[in-house]
Amino acid sequence: MRKLILVDYSDREIGVCEKLEAHEKALLHRAFSVVLFNSKEEMLIQRRAEKKYHSAGLLTNSCCSHPEPNIPILVCAKERLVDEIGAVVDELTDIGSFVYFHKFDDGLVEYELDHVIVGKYDGEINLNKEEASECFWKSIEEVESELLNNPNEYTVWFKEVFYKVKNYLLNR
Repeated sequence: MRKLILVDYSDREIGVCEKLEAHEKALLHRAFSVVLFNSKEEMLIQRRAEKKYHSAGLLTNSCCSHPEPNIPILVCAKERLVDEIGAVVDELTDIGSFVYFHKFDDGLVEYELDHVIVGKYDGEINLNKEEASECFWKSIEEVESELLNNPNEYTVWFKEVFYKVKNYLLNR
């Protein structure tokens, strides 16, 4: 079973535990959400696979996961991009983090300190169907409109990810 990095609110490591245990016991752990942009400044949005244990079928950022103990977060993010969408991305930037808590109907809990990571990519997408059923390139304006008009079509964490990314783009 996969190990997650437990952290405090300052993102200091305080231990490790099994993935399922962290989600059953609501233990704060480190995660990352990657948002890729193409040369047209469009954002890559994926639809989570129907077999995912939570948020199945919802739209979200390009990929997300949990870093592994003793491996830098950007290295883990690059590996996950290959695993999830077949994208080899040379350069990624961690633009900050946020903490969120959400209890799902099945009793599992997401309690994560989520690092938001951005990168550029214009290559082919090769989806891992266990992770994502489809993906789309969408303008920032289109995504924002969808978030305002149909927020339940998106994962709970993506709303925070989106506005962190939008703020980053406006201030770079």
